[in-house]
Amino acid sequence: MDLGISGRKAIVCGSSRGLGRAIATSLARAGCTVVVNGVDSDRLAKTADEIRSETGAEILTVAADVTSPEGQDALFETCAQPDIMITNAGGPPFKDFREIDREAMLKGVTWNMITPIELIQRSVDGMVERRFGRIVNITSVSVRMPVFGLDLSSGARAGLTAFLAGVSRSVAHSNVTINNILPGFFDTDRYRGGIEATAKAQGVSSNQLHDQRVDMVPAKRVGDPAEFGDAAAFLCSNQAGYITGQNLLLDGGLFNSAF
Repeated sequence: MDLGISGRKAIVCGSSRGLGRAIATSLARAGCTVVVNGVDSDRLAKTADEIRSETGAEILTVAADVTSPEGQDALFETCAQPDIMITNAGGPPFKDFREIDREAMLKGVTWNMITPIELIQRSVDGMVERRFGRIVNITSVSVRMPVFGLDLSSGARAGLTAFLAGVSRSVAHSNVTINNILPGFFDTDRYRGGIEATAKAQGVSSNQLHDQRVDMVPAKRVGDPAEFGDAAAFLCSNQAGYITGQNLLLDGGLFNSAF
């Protein structure tokens, strides 16, 4: 399917690996000029080279911490007027809520709520003026259901979801959409790290816990990041202009609900 976004400019935060990289690849394949971002400059450069080689797209790199004002400045110096903004900043480490102190809580809220809001503040008015914009936030299935050790991440991302519910409606008249994707279990470094941390806390092996997780999912597997990337790219398409303020669960049926 031609997504109708060839030539559009996209910023994909946290895209040197994992779900962010998958989105960057899908948008590049759709013909976008993509700004990829990460804090590890060597890994970022390698990722950019691989996406260029695979897609032939123009890929720009910004090695910076997107949760800092300086990192955000660097993004917008490279791409002042993005048509597409993918907010993604990882998340706090897996921990029992009793172990989370004030500093950790403030950091978690900065990563998973404040940073996406700041990025949207800086990009949305230009999108409104040009009458095209696609903003996609990567949240988590844990916004809808508890996941052990993700309490801080869940709370911050739920706050982001509530904050943007009204914002998304306020710009819809200008063909600017704001949506959230809620991933379940995807085969990424973060997923594997969480498995290891949770397995250790529960006194079981990583393989045992992984098998337990897969058994919980009706699809009986973890997700492929490429599937996630393509779903995000569709939400950025011309065809998705009537979809806004929504929370798309990509979880293989994990969240058990009729609505």
